[in-house]
Amino acid sequence: MKSSYFTLSEFTFESGETLKDLRIEYTCIGVPRVDSDGFINNAILHIHGWSGDYSSVKRLNPLTGEGKPLNGFFIIAPTSLGSPGSASPSTTGLGVKFPKYTISDMVNFHYKFIRERFRIRKLKGVIGASMGGFQALQWAVSYPDFMDFLVLLVTTFKVRGLNYAIFEYINQIIKTDPAYKSGVYKEDPRCMCLASMFMYFYGYSREYYNRLDNRQLRDAMIKAGEEGMELDANDIIWRNNAAMEFNLEDQLENVRADTLIVGINQDQYFPPDSDTIPLSEGIKNSRTIIYDSICGHLGVNELEKIEDELKEFLELYTLGGGL
Repeated sequence: MKSSYFTLSEFTFESGETLKDLRIEYTCIGVPRVDSDGFINNAILHIHGWSGDYSSVKRLNPLTGEGKPLNGFFIIAPTSLGSPGSASPSTTGLGVKFPKYTISDMVNFHYKFIRERFRIRKLKGVIGASMGGFQALQWAVSYPDFMDFLVLLVTTFKVRGLNYAIFEYINQIIKTDPAYKSGVYKEDPRCMCLASMFMYFYGYSREYYNRLDNRQLRDAMIKAGEEGMELDANDIIWRNNAAMEFNLEDQLENVRADTLIVGINQDQYFPPDSDTIPLSEGIKNSRTIIYDSICGHLGVNELEKIEDELKEFLELYTLGGGL
């Protein structure tokens, strides 16, 4: 999957700090269609999760093409603020001097990108998974009239409990490593290996882990640790801090977009009882789909399981929306 790049001349964070020449990494799938005024009218924004980037949009591949739910849409998939590929502590070279950012900053970063890079008056929809779902929900609150529909995948409305504890624990693993040096390091501390291993424990379902023998589990843990060494410590802490402050519990009633909420029964991060269902109860006229996956949270990469339900939800916009 090929990436493209766009540069924002400047961007102002909620903190009031402004940075110039910030890069955004992105890709697009599909063909843009334009109205009589030359504005794209079939665009969807896809937002990746905590550890993803623009290429995470590949989870939508089984849903594109003739007869599929996303046929006829133009999908824009950028890498989020704070993730390598786009502007982050590591890619800008600012390290600890990179401004602290919020979920709102992440959304405003993409909003400015879309308005400057494309001729778009309004998105057809926003799709977000996990932490990308935080952003998608923030989109619906911050820019309620800028999209027709919202698809929230394996996500929540407020970081609390186990999820808060996981982010805080990972931050502590990194900060207490002497090699972190208060964020001023030349090489990433080895603790990134342990931080990534810890995240691995919750990605799949308990049944999934129980099906592995001890050698397989150990090998998977080691692989996760090795992948963690490719991450940047400051990028992780800044991103975790943004997530831990996320709370839209009192603003769900402001969502006006037609909303589909998707959960997975075996998801250890966002179980339906504590997250999917309360989220659906807070958004008026929303619809909910909950399915099974031994892959747990990562079962979000099996959206073909709910292809028929997605097609039914999106038919309003493919048939009645000019596509």
